[in-house]
Amino acid sequence: MSELNWKTILNFAENGNPEPDQRVEKSEAEWEKQLSEEAFYVTRKHGTERPFSGEHCHSFGPGRYGCVCCGALLFDASEKFESGTGWPSFTQPVKENAIRYKVDRSFGMVRVETLCNSCDAHLGHVFPDGPKPTGLRYCMNSVALEKLED
Repeated sequence: MSELNWKTILNFAENGNPEPDQRVEKSEAEWEKQLSEEAFYVTRKHGTERPFSGEHCHSFGPGRYGCVCCGALLFDASEKFESGTGWPSFTQPVKENAIRYKVDRSFGMVRVETLCNSCDAHLGHVFPDGPKPTGLRYCMNSVALEKLED
């Protein structure tokens, strides 16, 4: 995968995202039964967890992270960094089509929302203030991620 950049992210958000490798469709009741109350609120209702509260916030060991809803692979720990924001932050997803991007105009701001491209779970947002070389900061809700077994 070539590195994503802010221009590419904005293009996806405004003009359409790459097709996912797979789609996972469930009813709201099925998601609610499967997920913890907080994970359901964040991923299915587009909520946000409290900063510095998530289990993945201060964890920097090797591994891979998937969507807590459908298990789709999203990030590798090698792209994780300490952003100081209180949420797990990554510079790049594992694949160009792992994340879906959507312009978010809520709360009087314009941001780019990140969703799992397989099941539409709300993950967080991406910002153009990350470290080089990508300059991206994928600011994720810890509760939206699960550490995958290798």
